[in-house]
Amino acid sequence: MDTASILDQIVSHALASGWFERVNQHEPKSAPGNGLSCGVWLESLGPPRGGSGLSATSGRLVFSVRLYTSMLMEPADAIDPLLINACDALLTAYSGDFELGATVRAIDLLGMSGDPLSARAGYLGQDNKLYRVLTITLPLIVNDLWAQVA
Repeated sequence: MDTASILDQIVSHALASGWFERVNQHEPKSAPGNGLSCGVWLESLGPPRGGSGLSATSGRLVFSVRLYTSMLMEPADAIDPLLINACDALLTAYSGDFELGATVRAIDLLGMSGDPLSARAGYLGQDNKLYRVLTITLPLIVNDLWAQVA
């Protein structure tokens, strides 16, 4: 599995969007700072339903792409529109680059093998700071990850 290339493609979309002051290839261990930040990490991994061949098992990698901004940002009415617009830019990029630069068979946009591409809003406390977050669930289908041999 070429994890580095897959992760690079996900991070490249975030960087190319121009929305983020920083993009981490991990879930931040400390408060991400001011401005709009993005963190990317693997959430789950396993075979997709009905998507493998007879000699190899395909994989379904689900990444979390979390967008962060401080709840103290002013004006407060701009927080959600900022996150929504940044999220929209990423969802548009994922829909347009369905194979992530040929690193995956498909982004599971509509949930053919599980939960579809989606985003969920919430709050996160970290280092005594409160962040408004929007977490994208990015499901990827990768062909022939594991050989089926005895």
